[in-house]
Amino acid sequence: MNRVLSHALKPDILELIEQRDWDTLRQFLALQPAPEIVDLFDSVGPTDRLLLFRLLPRQLAEEVFSLLDSDRQTALIEHMTRDEARDALLRLSPDDRTALLQDLPPAALQRLLELLPEAQRRDTLALLDYPPDSVGRLMTTAYVRIRADWTCGEVLQHIRRHGQDSETLAMLYVTDDRGRLADDIRLRQVILADPATPVRELMDGRYVALQARQGRADAVAAFRRYGLYAMPVLDAEGTLLGIVTHDDILDVEEQESTRDFHRLGTVEPLETRFSEAGVSLLVRRRVVWLLALVGVNVVSGTAMSAFEDLIAASVALVFFLPLLIDSGGNAGSQSATLVVRAIATGDVRSSDWHRLFAREVLLSALLGGVMAAAVGVVGWWRGGPSLAAVVALAMLACVMVSSLIGIVLPFLLLRLRADPAAASVPLITSLADISGVIIYFSIARALMRA
Repeated sequence: MNRVLSHALKPDILELIEQRDWDTLRQFLALQPAPEIVDLFDSVGPTDRLLLFRLLPRQLAEEVFSLLDSDRQTALIEHMTRDEARDALLRLSPDDRTALLQDLPPAALQRLLELLPEAQRRDTLALLDYPPDSVGRLMTTAYVRIRADWTCGEVLQHIRRHGQDSETLAMLYVTDDRGRLADDIRLRQVILADPATPVRELMDGRYVALQARQGRADAVAAFRRYGLYAMPVLDAEGTLLGIVTHDDILDVEEQESTRDFHRLGTVEPLETRFSEAGVSLLVRRRVVWLLALVGVNVVSGTAMSAFEDLIAASVALVFFLPLLIDSGGNAGSQSATLVVRAIATGDVRSSDWHRLFAREVLLSALLGGVMAAAVGVVGWWRGGPSLAAVVALAMLACVMVSSLIGIVLPFLLLRLRADPAAASVPLITSLADISGVIIYFSIARALMRA
């Protein structure tokens, strides 16, 4: 059942709720995969959503609740009884619980923390103590740790007793008597080994770990580099604090990609779903950049005023102005988009700027040459050889300058420790407008007076 089918079944679901036919509804929901129930939740109101949630079998309810985003989890908990809210919180893994609680107002946070047993409350507060964009906020304390002097048979017995609450059993973590990480071992190695084999014989001492106060971007880069399902998180002394799993990294990548797209479009990142954002929030997120771009475009108009005499003498020049500055803006936007994405994926670093700049000079010259030839033909037809030469040279120069702006600006922002995505498409286009006006009319004045 996909989202379309969820909407198709909505009238039947509402009819069953209205008829209070809980048995039929319970049987229907029990047969559905958790992601499809999440889609169904999106198509009904808060009250009906809570009714449906209460009809789910316990294991399925746990999975559905973990798949909801934090806003929907919070809305659902607000309508639950105290016992239901406690059960929902305890069903979440420590990292998912942290994600739910981290953005709540202090009063709501305190109320939900009071529902947790002492051990879970202490773990949650410890995770919330890390900086918001750190690896510590992503990690979970639900993992399996083992000792080097155990046998593989003892490890399997330990997993059977304590593994049910672990976030993943794919990796097992060997620690010493002080809790410091000694190695990580795949469960597959333990299962295939003889039960009498000591864990020490499976260890190779090679592992990759994250630091709790590292930035999330570092974690994303590490997962992309090593292709692991889970990675341990250590403190400065090497003590194992928790693990980060691949599903959390996917969520971070999605959030970062969304922020980059917003910034490329000169929109301050939204902290909620676009479909649920209010008008006032959208105005606040968009108006600052729009006003800033108005100021930039005023500079472009001021630059044109310096060439009023030239425009009056050759009105045909105005015909090509939108074509030239738009072409330059498009070329610059392409360059900026490619560079911003390459920086985000780790494909290029700040030290690569000179190599990419040299390549862009050649690339933009080739692109600009092709476009100059095309626009030169139109210029010849509209105003003869002199106008053709002006527009052709201006097209070549505009494309090259704008492309180089698009390459350099993200690296400049990166060097200033700003987000390279702030080198947005509208900003590049506005800078291309200013440079294009100056280039075009400067070339026209030089050639037409000559």
